[in-house]
Amino acid sequence: MIYKIFVGVAATTTELQSFKAEFFKALAHPIRIRILELLRGHERGVRELQAALDLDQSTVSQQLAVLRAKNVVVASREGTAVRYAIRDEAVGELLDVARRIFNNQLIGTQTMLRALRREARRPGRR
Repeated sequence: MIYKIFVGVAATTTELQSFKAEFFKALAHPIRIRILELLRGHERGVRELQAALDLDQSTVSQQLAVLRAKNVVVASREGTAVRYAIRDEAVGELLDVARRIFNNQLIGTQTMLRALRREARRPGRR
């Protein structure tokens, strides 16, 4: 019985890991990240996104299709226009975390550069 429970947990863990990998693949493009930033808290149409991103309609539509296929965004019709929104606002929180990680890496790099400069200025160093 314990073995069956463990196997079930392993299968669930594998499914979760696969979901995460696919989810992050859907986010793994700068244009898609920019689209998600624009959709935070706002439903927008393709033309609005196109204008804000300064990209052609086909590029924006292709990237939205990837996000839709992975259920990151949802689409709704408004007359002849299609409006897009983020399916789960936790995606916005994830973007915030990514920004914090980026900032932390920059701070770490700046600290390392300052240390290297100090070391280079020490007497006897070339």
